[in-house]
Amino acid sequence: MPAGRAKVFVTRPIPQAGLKVLQEQCGWVTVSPHDRALARQEFLRAIGGQDAVLCMLHDRIDAEAFEAAGEGCKVFANMAVGYDNVDAAEATRRGVMVTNTPGVLTDATAELAWALLLATVRRIVEADRFFRSGRWAGWGPLQFLGSDLAGQTLGIVGAGRIGTAMGLKGCGFGMQVLYCDMVENQVLEREVAAKRVELERLLGQSDVVSIHVSLTQETRHLIDERMLGLMKPTAYLINTSRGAVVDEAALVVALREGRLGGAGLDVYENEPASVAGLVELDNVVCVPHIGSATSQTRGKMAIMAAQNIVAALAGRRPANLVNPEVCRR
Repeated sequence: MPAGRAKVFVTRPIPQAGLKVLQEQCGWVTVSPHDRALARQEFLRAIGGQDAVLCMLHDRIDAEAFEAAGEGCKVFANMAVGYDNVDAAEATRRGVMVTNTPGVLTDATAELAWALLLATVRRIVEADRFFRSGRWAGWGPLQFLGSDLAGQTLGIVGAGRIGTAMGLKGCGFGMQVLYCDMVENQVLEREVAAKRVELERLLGQSDVVSIHVSLTQETRHLIDERMLGLMKPTAYLINTSRGAVVDEAALVVALREGRLGGAGLDVYENEPASVAGLVELDNVVCVPHIGSATSQTRGKMAIMAAQNIVAALAGRRPANLVNPEVCRR
């Protein structure tokens, strides 16, 4: 079907720049009126009969969703770099394209990881709460002691785009960089003299560990009780990838028992819920999945997702197709 006659459903309001692309190129563009994740039945009803769906990381795109959309649906464009919410294999089997939005959110997410790192290591949120409570009676030499970064070791788990950006920024703080990845990262090794090591060694030697891997069957609970036990009791864990990469319950126990210095989290196993006991801890900083939440970045993500849809509907291969096998069927 020509893009100009296509029906597109957007599962949640997105920046106007992305909508403009769709509205100029497609026939009928419907946007969910609710700025929230649609309930499952709402979602399934809304995507019925659509030629394309611009979806979010909280939308579960599985066989049921493909059935609900119907055989005319050509593409699900995920407005996220990760696509663990989409059954890409099932999409390929049905001849449906799946796209994502990589690259444009690299710096924003790395910057958020650094914000979490600094807030956690220097106890910013805890100190802010204390000051606002009116309990502060003046400067004291033992108040809110945090940790230095200069001369310490930053461990990067997953040295893709975001992990690389995270590691490069560590140079500005005078940190040594270790990384764990399946392949060598020549950029990190050249620019900051980073060393590639096995995960166990990275966890044992790092003062701050920042996670940047995709969520797969292999990485689910990659950081579990045993791996947390390898970390220094003074170390900090930062996670801006996917919540289920970390065993959240084990993390709470480690933080509560003082076997870890602290944690900074942007993602959670069962979003929007968090595991019992997490938010009561003073040594953890929690933010609500805002890694890419800048006006510029979200605008670029919306445009990229929209362009992926336009390309797919026009019979072209989208620039960010995650299941290229569908084109060889």
